[in-house]
Amino acid sequence: MLGSDGMMLDNERLAELIENVGLERTYARALRQVQLREERQRQCGSLKAFVRYFWHLVEPGRTLAEGWALDAMCLHLEAVDAGRLTRLLITVPPGSMKSLLCSVFFPLWQWGPRDKPNRRFLNFAYAAHLTERDNGRMLQILRSPEWRELWGPRREKIDGKLHDRGFSLVRDGQSMISTDRTGWKFATSVGGVGTGERADGVILDDPHSVKDDKSEVVRPETVRWMKEAMMNRLNDLDKSFIITIMQRTHEADCAGTILDEDMGYCHLNIPAAYEADQHCTTYDIHGEQLWTDPRTREGENYWEARLPPKEFARLQKPQNAHMWVSQYQQRPEPRGGAIIKRDYWQPYAVPTSGPRKGRWPEFEYVVASIDGAFTEKQENDPQGFSIWGVWQNPEGSMCAMLLNAWRKHLTLGGTKRVRGKAKAESWANYKAETEQHWGVVQWLRYECSRFKANCLLIENKANGHDIYNELLKHAQFDQWAMVLIDPKNLDKLARVNRVQPLFAEGLVYAIVEKDYAKLAIDEAAIFPNGKYDDCTDSLTQALWYLRKNGYLEHINDVMMREERARERAGKKPKGRKVLYAV
Repeated sequence: MLGSDGMMLDNERLAELIENVGLERTYARALRQVQLREERQRQCGSLKAFVRYFWHLVEPGRTLAEGWALDAMCLHLEAVDAGRLTRLLITVPPGSMKSLLCSVFFPLWQWGPRDKPNRRFLNFAYAAHLTERDNGRMLQILRSPEWRELWGPRREKIDGKLHDRGFSLVRDGQSMISTDRTGWKFATSVGGVGTGERADGVILDDPHSVKDDKSEVVRPETVRWMKEAMMNRLNDLDKSFIITIMQRTHEADCAGTILDEDMGYCHLNIPAAYEADQHCTTYDIHGEQLWTDPRTREGENYWEARLPPKEFARLQKPQNAHMWVSQYQQRPEPRGGAIIKRDYWQPYAVPTSGPRKGRWPEFEYVVASIDGAFTEKQENDPQGFSIWGVWQNPEGSMCAMLLNAWRKHLTLGGTKRVRGKAKAESWANYKAETEQHWGVVQWLRYECSRFKANCLLIENKANGHDIYNELLKHAQFDQWAMVLIDPKNLDKLARVNRVQPLFAEGLVYAIVEKDYAKLAIDEAAIFPNGKYDDCTDSLTQALWYLRKNGYLEHINDVMMREERARERAGKKPKGRKVLYAV
């Protein structure tokens, strides 16, 4: 029979115990010790079993909703504990118990079942009260009879020898919890006082506030802190781990930066509704597969116990589009685009026969547009450029064709050399050798000359005047006009909205498979939630100029204008066919 320490009792001790408490209670104690030993073994190998056991202490009156998404998160956290992952990014919908799992249960699981009470954790969120709340939940468990009975200080026999197991609390404040085995968990905020500490594990739980997702001050500063300050808070850069868990709010949020810059994270991505084009499969640091999304049906719910069908349908209504695609689908743009949808762009197929085989259509007017912000520093805004040709499509509408677009970090004027005439240096060789040294002026002159531009639009703010004045020095050689465009008080969003009808009416074309077209289409589709908006600024400037000056017009508007002109001239309008016989 087992004693209270889980050890076998000899006959003398057993007789003494029976005499003091009775046979029935002695048997009950022994049985309880067997149950506790089995439960310890179960929890040691399963984070989910640990969550099940202590769930009622932090969520009394609520049943634990289980599902494969919970299993997936537990699996990846167990891989972190086993050293199979040292960088983990989890993007899941709201209500997926991410904070409870990562900031409450996971540290406790390591201290208790995994017997690592010396492990140290730094817990960050966008506000300190969130991490302090989770430390409070940890204390609810640590102070409970269930914890003391199962994982409190005790003696266990291992390999025939008695060992002291478990730990006691030395400090139990909501900002800092520490053990008598040198372990602790510090709760703070992004950029908070915890940045002076070093830990075995950093848990970044919701680094962005949803209300600040569009802030061009708060969001970039959070990302900068994540890349610079947080990364230096590890005890061992090779073995210590970082767990970032969040919902997406912007293309340039922490998760977007981690993915764009390939920072070595395993990305567990669970959108609320399944999308085959972002099916998730994860691998550990050895390249072995950890997990793959079990769903196969497009639109399938990830966790009905957490997101019931009625709520699932309500969230997908158009008025919830931004919240749905970013926080629930982990894509910071509505599928198909936000204001300027991807489907709005009309694909142009280059003719494979006829008089214009392999060529553009014949353009009536060509306009280039630059959004200037010249600098060589990658962290600052780049220049956005686009150039457009006006043409009449087969239906008779006057349309705009995207001829080229780029986004570059450039100085105002680059270094240059004279093209070698003695060696009859070809233009292609000259360009290939020197273009990496060109500034914005050289690139603009090259693009306008290449496409025979009629006009170059320069935004009349910030560095626009410098570009304009520098180009004036070469005006005697250039064949295009330059126009300074005053955006007045219109913000970027208003400028996109006023050209959106041109896209919706099918007046904007591109050879969509070209890289430059993909750049412009992707950036416009993600706006206003994207990391960049420079090409979008350039295209809205060009398209509004063309629309305002009468270059772009749908055939229906052309016909209506001509009809009204005939009416004003006293001519009888041309008859129209009736839709139905009378």
